[in-house]
Amino acid sequence: MCNGTGQYERVCKGEFASIHGKLDRLDEAIRGNGKPGIQLRLDRLEKAEAVRSRLMWIITGSVVTLAVAALWRLVFGG
Repeated sequence: MCNGTGQYERVCKGEFASIHGKLDRLDEAIRGNGKPGIQLRLDRLEKAEAVRSRLMWIITGSVVTLAVAALWRLVFGG
């Protein structure tokens, strides 16, 4: 680590600045900083998946209902 008096200025200060810059870029990617970030994009994907899932259940239910109605007409004639 940084034990010497000049070691902070020579080594640690630059490393801390580098780490700080990387953390800022990560924070900007997650939060977005004026544009959609990872957090917002993930939320949108989850909402889209929920809508898709509901739609698939509606389509499946409709197909099953139509199949049962067709089978009923076939067996009982009307």
